Amino acid sequence: MVVRVNHLEQRIQKLNGILVAARALVAERDLNRLLPLIVNTARRVVEADRCSLFLVDREHNQLWSKVVQGAGMQEIRVPLDKGIAGAVAMTGAVVNIPDAYQDGRFNREVDARTGYRTLSILCVPMLSLEGDVVGVLQALNKAGNQPFSADDEDLLGALGGQAAAAVNNALLHQEIEQLFEGFVRASVVAIEARDPTTAGHSERVASLSIGLADFLPRAESSAGRWRGLSLNQQARQELRYAALLHDFGKVGVRENVLIKANKLEPHEFEALQSRFDAILLEAQLEAERKKVRLLGERPGDHAAVIGEVDAELTARVAELRATFEFILTCNRPTVLAEGSFERLGVIAQGSYSSPMLGVRKPFLAGNEVLKLSVRKGSLTEDERHEIESHVTHTYRFLSQIPWTRTLKRVPQLAYGHHEKLSGRGYPRSVGEVEIAPETRMMTIADIYDALTASDRPYKKAVPKDKAFDILNDEAKRGDVDADLLRVFIEADIPTKSRAGSS
Repeated sequence: MVVRVNHLEQRIQKLNGILVAARALVAERDLNRLLPLIVNTARRVVEADRCSLFLVDREHNQLWSKVVQGAGMQEIRVPLDKGIAGAVAMTGAVVNIPDAYQDGRFNREVDARTGYRTLSILCVPMLSLEGDVVGVLQALNKAGNQPFSADDEDLLGALGGQAAAAVNNALLHQEIEQLFEGFVRASVVAIEARDPTTAGHSERVASLSIGLADFLPRAESSAGRWRGLSLNQQARQELRYAALLHDFGKVGVRENVLIKANKLEPHEFEALQSRFDAILLEAQLEAERKKVRLLGERPGDHAAVIGEVDAELTARVAELRATFEFILTCNRPTVLAEGSFERLGVIAQGSYSSPMLGVRKPFLAGNEVLKLSVRKGSLTEDERHEIESHVTHTYRFLSQIPWTRTLKRVPQLAYGHHEKLSGRGYPRSVGEVEIAPETRMMTIADIYDALTASDRPYKKAVPKDKAFDILNDEAKRGDVDADLLRVFIEADIPTKSRAGSS
């Protein structure tokens, strides 16, 4: 009677252990942590020396596992129809063998290779709620050199059912993560397809941001107020996705504005070039007319007339060419010198005859003067506002995604990447209190990469040290976070990020 009571108590304890383990299994979504948890629980429940867990891969007709006690964490793959585990996977039936060496399905080569001596084996299927075999739990060598009992079969079978549900959940979670990762990657491709010259920018900003976040806990005193700040895995993933997608709103910006290299668009410059060709031709025709008129008035002075008119034409052509060269200079995205605006106004007052319309037209149209008068860069004020609108487009797009609870801050983090701590940023001009540390990291990474990225039609790449100087100037103005920037520079995050991604 005492033995019976003790047996019941032990069984209750083991069932309680399975219940405790089941709660832990349901909560775990990472397959790499879940599988060892299942194996260790199984070993304790049936008092085995070693346990293994194999998952069914029906696509490749295999059993696979990273968790085989005694074999480390290396991945093992075996044919689905081979060995004892394969028999259980194929039939869904429990196999309980008191002496492994008496069963023809047992592969003795494993023992010979490892020096282990397998005695008893208990192998049970991991059955899903639908009755499908998800995997196989295999226990080796019952404690005390005893065979595994019917109780052990029941207990391991019960654990196998819980494990199957947990594995299915983890695999589904993994598939969802992979699906979303693919969506994010596709979105990055869509962003960069709009402007191939910025290819790699989103990836680099994400790498720099994560590099800074990962180094921050080791930065000690240099981190200032952020000393000891450490992002958990969820916050880290939020930052990564926000950085990868921070420029997605550029899909809502007109392409001719997004990739505008010079102040005039290509078709506008071609029209201007054709106009000056016409102006030059008009000057040549006018010179020929003047020769005819003067020769009629001074018939005996042929050589002098020709020389005089040709000299005037040469001077006029040189003047027109100089004017066009000046316009070329104004068209480039450089800082205009003082007096350029006035000279453009003078040029615009010049006119030429339009034979088709029978009227005279100005050398420069009003919208051309406006664009060529842009003091710095290539964008007019309206075009700059349109470019800046990409941040709002990004926020609106990301807000449409039903983010999980662990990723719900992604839209907000991306929304602030052009804000300044001083309140001088855009699009909302929010202050320091409203800008999260992750967004501050992203801002530093975004500015650095924009400065140092390879030459683009509208700018030259800036050396790393020069980029650091520019960022330091922004920190002194109170625009970017000085403490985070100090860590970024002192730890040389750009170099570390390149090394990590290579």
